[in-house]
Amino acid sequence: MNLFSKLFYKYRRMSKVIRLYLLISGPGIIVMLADNDAGGITTYTATGARFGYGLIWFLVLLGPAAYFVQEMTVRLGAVTKRGHAEAIFDAFGSFWGWFSLLDLVLVDWLTLITEFIGMTAALAIFGIPAWLTVLLVCLIMSFMVLRGRYWTWEKLAFFFCALNVIYIPAAFLVHPSVSDVLRNGIIPHFPGGFSSEMFFFLMANIGTTIAPWMVFFQQSAVVDKGLQEKDIPWGKFDTLMGSLFTVLVAIFCVVVTGTLLTGVNIQSAAEAAILLMGINPSLGTLLAIGLFNAGFLGAICISLASSWAFGEVFGWAHSLNHKVREAPWFYACYFITLLTAGGVVLIPGAPLVLITLFVQVIAVTLLPAALVFLLLLLNDRSIMGEYRNTLFQNIMSGTIIVAIIILSTLYGVSALFPSLFPA
Repeated sequence: MNLFSKLFYKYRRMSKVIRLYLLISGPGIIVMLADNDAGGITTYTATGARFGYGLIWFLVLLGPAAYFVQEMTVRLGAVTKRGHAEAIFDAFGSFWGWFSLLDLVLVDWLTLITEFIGMTAALAIFGIPAWLTVLLVCLIMSFMVLRGRYWTWEKLAFFFCALNVIYIPAAFLVHPSVSDVLRNGIIPHFPGGFSSEMFFFLMANIGTTIAPWMVFFQQSAVVDKGLQEKDIPWGKFDTLMGSLFTVLVAIFCVVVTGTLLTGVNIQSAAEAAILLMGINPSLGTLLAIGLFNAGFLGAICISLASSWAFGEVFGWAHSLNHKVREAPWFYACYFITLLTAGGVVLIPGAPLVLITLFVQVIAVTLLPAALVFLLLLLNDRSIMGEYRNTLFQNIMSGTIIVAIIILSTLYGVSALFPSLFPA
C-alpha cells in the first residue's frame, strides 16, 4: 500500500507538471518551428543537394545559438511586459527605435513574400493555381486572428507545428547510411573549401535559423500570452524544446536531399519535391505538403510580428484578445502586410527563387543590430533586475554576434573581390 501511495503521488505530481507546461508552452515552440519556414526548407534542401551531409555539423551549432538568443526574449518580455519594439524605444530613444522598427518591417515583409512563394510552389505541384493558394491562405489566416482570443490562435498554430516535423519520417524513407551521415556530417569541415558560395550558404542557414522577426515575435507573444516572471523557467524550457525540434527538422531535410539529390542543382524545395516524386512518389508528396505547411506556419507568425511592433510603437491596442473594433489599426497592419506580400507572388515574371534565397542573406546581414539591442537590454540592471544576463550568457551571445558579423563581412568581401576565394 505504501509503494502504491508513492507511485500515485509521483503520478499526480508528474501530471501536474505536464499540465502546467502545456498551459504555459507555446511561444517558444511556435517561434522555433515557424523558423523552419518556406525559405528555411528551401535553404536546407539546397544545402543538402549542394554539399551532401557536409554542413550538418553547422546546423547542430545553430540550435544552441538560436536558443541563447530566443530565451533572452522570454526573460525580457516576462519582466518588462513590453514587446521588443516598445522596449527599444523606451531604452534607446526614437532614432534607434525607428531604425529597429523599419529594419523589422522590411525583413518581415520580404520574408512573408518567401512564405507565399513556398506555399504557391508547393500546391502548384498538385495543380492548384497561385491565385487560389493566396486566397485560401489569406482566408484561413483571417479566421485564425479574428477569433478574438490569443489562446485560440495558439492552439491552431500548434496543429501546424505538429505538421512541421513531417520531414523526420520522410528522411527514414530514403534509408540513409547512418555511418555516412555521422562520418561526413558531424566533423566540422567546409566541403569544397572556402568560397563565396560557401559563405552564401552559411549565411543563408544562419538567416533562416536566427532571424530578427523571431526576436520581436516571441517577446510580443510572451506579453500577449501574459507570462509572468515565475513562468520564465517554463518559457525557457519551451524555447529549448523548440530549438531541438528546429535542428532535427533541418538535419532531416538535409539528409533527404543529401542522400538522393547530391550534386543536383536545386533552386527550391518545390523543385526538390518534384524530383523526389520521380524517385519515390510518397516521399515527394510529403516534401510538398511539408513545404506548404512550413510557409503557412512562418506566415502566421511573421505577419503578427510586424503588427505587434506597430501597435507597441504607436500605442494602439495590439492584442489577439481584442476584437477588430477594439484594435482596428492592429488588424489593418496585419491584413495590409498579408495582402501586399501575397500580391507580389502573383506578379508575372517575378524572380521568386532568387528572392527566397537572398532574403535569408538580407536577414542575417541585419540581424546583428537586433541582437545588439537585445544584449544591451538584457544587461540593464534597472530593466531586468535579477533576471539580467549572467557572464556566461553574455559570452555566448557576444560570440554569436561576432560570428555573424565576421561571416557577413567575409561574404561581402567575397562578393566584391571574388578572386580572393576559390570558385
